[in-house]
Amino acid sequence: MSYITKHKEGAAGQPLFLTFHGTGGDESQFHDFASQLLPQAHVISPRGDVSEHGANRYFRRTGEGVYDMDDLATRTKAMASFINAEKAEAGADTAIGLGYSNGANILAAVAFEQPDLVDDLILMHPLIPWTPAPQPGLKGRRILITAGERDPICPAPLTKALADYLTAQGADVTVHWHSGGHEIAQSEVTAITDFIGAR
Repeated sequence: MSYITKHKEGAAGQPLFLTFHGTGGDESQFHDFASQLLPQAHVISPRGDVSEHGANRYFRRTGEGVYDMDDLATRTKAMASFINAEKAEAGADTAIGLGYSNGANILAAVAFEQPDLVDDLILMHPLIPWTPAPQPGLKGRRILITAGERDPICPAPLTKALADYLTAQGADVTVHWHSGGHEIAQSEVTAITDFIGAR
């Protein structure tokens, strides 16, 4: 699988930082943000290869919060292969993933299937409307979830269910809430900065 990407080569021995945009975003949405967070890291940002009425996405859906699960499975496998290849290309032993909304969902889906690929995950406003199978490989993974208490797209109960699932798998989960909706609040940026700084 090949994606249109934005790429920054980092220093030898530094982690690979992957960023995944939200619906309608592109490879530039969080690329520079990742570079600011970890200036020495390799940064790769793939553009979703699904078009929803012209909006870039990482997998198909049939309605708001209604996923094409077969398509998600296919594209999760493809994304996992992409991440594996990029880690090898960068010579990176560790990887960090940051995704927003649809980007958080594909990142989480990869972690459910191949938890060894990404060590630290930043899931901004994820929406996982199913109960993933148990995944002991998530044990010890550092995961930050950021969310809005009144997010109409990613309802708070589903965010809490995802956090509970990840905690039950033994992941090191931090959840940051802001009082708004689906927008990215400044407090999220601070929480992400702190999460990366604690590595």
